[in-house]
Formats: sequence, structure tokens, C-alpha cells
Amino acid sequence: MRMSWMRLLLACICLLPGGAAMAGENRVDQILERFEQANRWRDHVMIVAHRAGGLRAGKTLYPENSLAALRASIADGAEMVEVDVRRSADGVLVVMHDSWLDRTTTCKGEVAPRTLAELKECRLLVEGTGVATGEFVPTLAEFLSAAKGRILVNIDNKLGRDEFPAMIAVARNLGMVRQVVIKENLWNEQRLAGARDMLRTAGDGVHFMPIIADDAVRDVGFVETLQSALPSRAMELINWRDGAEFLTKTGGPLFSTRMRAAAVRGNWHIWANTYAIVNKPGGFLAGGRGDELATLASLPAESWGFWAERGATIIQTDEPGAAINWLAANGYRVPYEGSDIEMAGRTASIN
Repeated sequence: MRMSWMRLLLACICLLPGGAAMAGENRVDQILERFEQANRWRDHVMIVAHRAGGLRAGKTLYPENSLAALRASIADGAEMVEVDVRRSADGVLVVMHDSWLDRTTTCKGEVAPRTLAELKECRLLVEGTGVATGEFVPTLAEFLSAAKGRILVNIDNKLGRDEFPAMIAVARNLGMVRQVVIKENLWNEQRLAGARDMLRTAGDGVHFMPIIADDAVRDVGFVETLQSALPSRAMELINWRDGAEFLTKTGGPLFSTRMRAAAVRGNWHIWANTYAIVNKPGGFLAGGRGDELATLASLPAESWGFWAERGATIIQTDEPGAAINWLAANGYRVPYEGSDIEMAGRTASIN
């Protein structure tokens, strides 16, 4: 369970006006309230479905980055989906992780030389099975339209930084710029300056989140500098695993008491990643404490619970449904008022 000192600290903060989401608001309004007001919701761990959430119980049920995976993550009660964006030969932004089509579709070859019409001939595969589905490669506009009013979308830009304004323009044209969170790795003043210039070009209203990894940044002071120069509602913090067998005991230098205090002072979320990476040690981005530990080893308290206890109020996972069920059953989720966001199964758990 989350520590009592945090509950006491935030009890006073929650007395401020506007703390609770009102019944009658739509789903995304309530999610945005929790995302934009981290200090009011320190007792709630938000869930981000990695690559829109294709995995369930260690098995790929939906194609990654698909509209089917998006719908499943919404049904699970996830607050956000993460997707990857590339561009077709005729300039259309599409949702696709790899630069090649071979792994995830019925087509072969690179994405970039194909027009949108050519990409639409490809069917998305259920990874690891070779099973072709009725799902097509979605454009960014199609994906965002399906998410509008229902869930936040975290864009992982597989192109250059100069493509961010175009991605944000798609969201702005759909009237949903606040639903989009963009992110970039930052580790020095030069990277920070570039991100600031990009956001000026992109215009107001977009949520930007720095990604901070402890192979390059070990000083919380740099994160505090980032927040001062480029205010953000979340910081994605990475505790690299170097391949050793042991699990992190502390979360590494970034998941420190000072970092948690900085997050409270800045009113921003600590974001942890527990999803698996192919051909890398288990928990590669989470000091060994990843989804594999939660599901395959049946130790969710040592994965999702560990990061929640170290201040994470957002967790990105390949197992959104299982994570939500376990977190809710163990006191890390606060039900949403007047909505069906918290789905049936809140009492379910993983042994």
C-alpha cells in the first residue's frame, strides 16, 4: 500500500478547489484532471498501454498499434495508450513501430517508400503467431479520432524532432491537442534548448514529457532544471538493467526520495516503464522489475507494487488489464466518479 505519510501530505492538497472529477464529465476530462493535477491524485496509479496494448496474460491478442488494441485498452480502463508514428511516401503520418513492415504486417519491405494506399493493402498481424487480422495500418488521424474523448495518447516519434509540429497539428485539427502527450529523450542543456524551440513551433496546449534515463542522468538537479525550464506534467524515468541477475533494491538514482519530493513540489507524475523488450533482459527498463516478474513469476507486488511504492503514479506496461486489476485490488487505484472507467474486475488479483 502507498505510504501513510504521502496520504497525510496530500490530504491538505486535495482540499483545494477542483480536486475531484465531477460526475457527468466525459471519460477523457476525468483522466486529464488526474494527469494534469498529479498532487491531487498521488494515491492513484495511471496505466499506459504500450504500443496501444496488444498483450494480455503474456499472449499477443491484438496487433500492436492497432485500433483493436486501442479499444481493448479503453475497455480495460487504461488512461493512456502509447503509439509509434512514421510517415508514408506521400507524406501521411501513420501508426507503426518498425521502419520495416515484415514483423507486424502481411507486407514486406520498408514503410517509407510506400504510399498510404499501398500501406492500406497490408493487414496487421498478431505478433508471434503469423495470424493476419482484418486490421489495417491506421493513420495518426484515424487513431486519434478513435481515441477522442476516451483516452489519452502518448506519441513515440520514430521520425526527427522537426516532425513533432505536424503530429501536433493532426491532433489540433481534431480538437484534441490536450489528449496528446509527446516525449523526447533529454540529457543535457542542448537537448533541452532544442525541445523548447520545437514546442514554440508546435504552439500552445500540447503536453510534453521528458524521458530521463539513468545511464546519462544521475543527478536529480538536472530533472529539476528541466521542470523549471520546460514545465511538464510527467517525467518518464528509466532505471536501466545491465543484464545482472539481481533486481534493483532502490530503483536507481532517479527513483530517490529527492526525486519524489521534486515531483510533489512541481506537481508532476513519476512515470515508470515495466514493458518487455525483445532480446533484452527481463525488466530492461525497470531494474529487472518488469512485466515478466509480475506475470510469468506471479510477483506483481515486486513489479507494479514496487514502482508505486517508489513514487510512480504512471506505469507503462504491456499488461494493462492485469496491472489495473492488481493495482485496484491492492489500493493503488481510486475509482472514477460517475463513469464506467473502472471496469468490472477491480477485486481481481494475480497471485
